[in-house]
Amino acid sequence: MTRQTGERLPWVSTLVVTAFVQMGSGFAAGEQPDREQLDVFARLLLFAGAALLLLRHRYPVFVAFGTSAAAMVYLGAGYPYGPVFIPAAMGCFAAIVAGHRRAAWAALGMLWAAHVLISHWLYRWLPPGGDAPAPWGQELVVAAWVAAIVAASELVRVRREQWARERGERQAAEKRRADEERLRIARELHDVLAHSISVINVQAGVGLALLDTDPEQARSALATIKAASKEALGEVRQVLDTLRAPGDAPRSPAPGLDRLTELVEQASGAGLTVEVVTEGVRSGLPPGADLAAFRIIQEALTNVVRHSGSRTARVRLGYAPDRLDLRIDDDGPATGGDAGGSGNGLVGMRERAAALGGTIEAGPRPDGGFRVEATLPYRAARNSPDSQKEKS
Repeated sequence: MTRQTGERLPWVSTLVVTAFVQMGSGFAAGEQPDREQLDVFARLLLFAGAALLLLRHRYPVFVAFGTSAAAMVYLGAGYPYGPVFIPAAMGCFAAIVAGHRRAAWAALGMLWAAHVLISHWLYRWLPPGGDAPAPWGQELVVAAWVAAIVAASELVRVRREQWARERGERQAAEKRRADEERLRIARELHDVLAHSISVINVQAGVGLALLDTDPEQARSALATIKAASKEALGEVRQVLDTLRAPGDAPRSPAPGLDRLTELVEQASGAGLTVEVVTEGVRSGLPPGADLAAFRIIQEALTNVVRHSGSRTARVRLGYAPDRLDLRIDDDGPATGGDAGGSGNGLVGMRERAAALGGTIEAGPRPDGGFRVEATLPYRAARNSPDSQKEKS
């Protein structure tokens, strides 16, 4: 027997069934004068069988056998047929739904076997006196009744298991979406802060070096630091807005290749010359591909600023009907750390590309520089606003 704590007792349904069984048996007794009349013992048996249903969710096996036993004693005492079988049906139904199939089948089989013995053999010694054996056709009706209870119970059990499985899958999907959203936010923050702090770090070094010898140049470096920090704060607020108001539309659009000029200007402020070449027919990108392209270029340029001795980078955008090819080159050599960065940036770039079904290749060039190549598949937007070749 299994005890399921935490569930409320089914008082209402038990009271309804108890009242129905008592009244229904009284009406049935009036139609079966050849059976024993309902007395106090019969009423107690009917009450006990129905009252056990109060525990059917906590002790399903005990209730299945208890209700069946009460019905067996009631029939053996020769009392009228009627709704006495309803508590047994409900008790076995609850046991099957709770997963105790064999126990419920055993209880129903015990009740049916007892009915066969009483109706065809033990009737000679049991009340009422002068009773005759029941027709065998009646046993087919009882067997059909038992089969119907089992079938209905199994159907409900299977449906409940399916609902529980679907609920678990929905919860797992929600958790997966939450994890993906946390990863997206972490990736966005990394991209924003890594780029901006790299620019600020370089410009701070320039400002300190020129503070005494060239105050005007130091002032320019400080202005670049202010602009970079302001933009970083704005993008961080935009990312954090998604945490404060989940589901709301962002207050400002996500960055895309339309802000590539700003990115180039920031890199220039850090002392990096960026050459941008666009090949193919430029088309409007879906938001996901547009953001991924911007972040990949941003991270690649950040790595050049932080890890490369080269002060020149080349960015190539190759538009095809169904994909965007990116290539970011610098001439190196690496300064101190790895030319490609610490690894987190490259992981983030690969995740962005993989989310779109694309690829990222990053590594040293034979001539000592470093190259990042990305392929981002997408579906071309209709009525693209810009369809001419462009080179800058």
